[in-house]
Amino acid sequence: MTDPKTQMSRDPLSDPVSNRRAAFLVAVIWFAGLGAAAQYGKISVTFDRLGALYPEAGTQLGLALSLVGSVGIVLGVIAGVLGARIGLRRCLIWGLGLGGVLSLAQAALLAGGAALEWLLIARVFEGLSHLAIVVAAPTLIARIAPPRWHGFVMTLWGTFFGVAFTLLAWFGLPLVDHAGLAALFVVHGLWMVGFALLLSLVTLPPSPHPVPELRLSGLLAHHLAIYRSPFVNAAAVGWLFYTFCFVSLLTLLPPTIPEEWRALTLGAMPLMSIVSAMTLGVYLLRYTTAVGVAVIGFVLTALVVLALTLWPGAPLLCLAMAFALGLVQGAGFTIVPQLNAAEGDRAAANGAMAQTGNLGNTLGTPVMLMIGAWAGYVGMMMLALLVLLAGALAHLGLARLRARA
Repeated sequence: MTDPKTQMSRDPLSDPVSNRRAAFLVAVIWFAGLGAAAQYGKISVTFDRLGALYPEAGTQLGLALSLVGSVGIVLGVIAGVLGARIGLRRCLIWGLGLGGVLSLAQAALLAGGAALEWLLIARVFEGLSHLAIVVAAPTLIARIAPPRWHGFVMTLWGTFFGVAFTLLAWFGLPLVDHAGLAALFVVHGLWMVGFALLLSLVTLPPSPHPVPELRLSGLLAHHLAIYRSPFVNAAAVGWLFYTFCFVSLLTLLPPTIPEEWRALTLGAMPLMSIVSAMTLGVYLLRYTTAVGVAVIGFVLTALVVLALTLWPGAPLLCLAMAFALGLVQGAGFTIVPQLNAAEGDRAAANGAMAQTGNLGNTLGTPVMLMIGAWAGYVGMMMLALLVLLAGALAHLGLARLRARA
């Protein structure tokens, strides 16, 4: 095994010129990743506008938000291995290109008044694009960045959902009000295609690890191996509980916020997550592990959710919830390189995160809507509280298993 210090000293990205190039490449991939987050955000932020276009959809409208994750649920782990096999750069470029074309097609469907079923079908195929991006991008960032940067750059990557939601709230909604819902989908499609073209023009450093084999006969065994490993599966398990709550709460809480504070609060909530991850989250990584930061975030968010049960829609509490969730968000992707040294294991871990994250995104909003219809606002918030506490307990349990390994 190579000594990490020796490896770092031979790292071609360790000199100042290469560091600038590494920073540029990380920034390009991060900006490209905003497009992947917007694949959820463009529906979540405009959910009420979409409902106005399809007033008869009812609870089926929730599928427009969650169906993009259906592919990831089935193929997440496979995508992690397949992405490493065919090349992560190629995987990222094709994912961006496919996502851009599909977003432009969805714009045409919305502008033409097509039936909701056509939009839902397009969202399923958009899941292939989303999966390719979220598997390839963080693994490439960990490859490009020197090891001493990993805490910061992986926390930065973890903010991509929050940044995308903020941009959509600040700029996307005014665009929709001015030019219609289809215009937002056009801008999103052009963003994706643009970064696909940009990444096709740059050269990324090759993988320092051997390419893993993918045998169809061993797919089930591969799944079991990943989820049996408390190192490879740690980020994915925590991500399941986080994603279940994140998109669903951002989608379902807004009607409870006083109308005069709603727009400002919704725009600031994702920003609070970003600030939390990049300040308190990075600071805490000096003194504890990424898993420790995630546990703190889960517990703090659960406490704020309890307070929101007593004071529904309180703007300051909504901001506090977003701040606490930011700790989980930022730490989630940092867990992967902290616990897994080989790029193959990192790609597998990111694939598992895509699988469980898409499962959480897919289930979160429909299940919360169902519980809300049955038990009201209090029941919905109690479910969120239990899910958040389960996330903290799952991380602590896996940490004990790693200590025994």
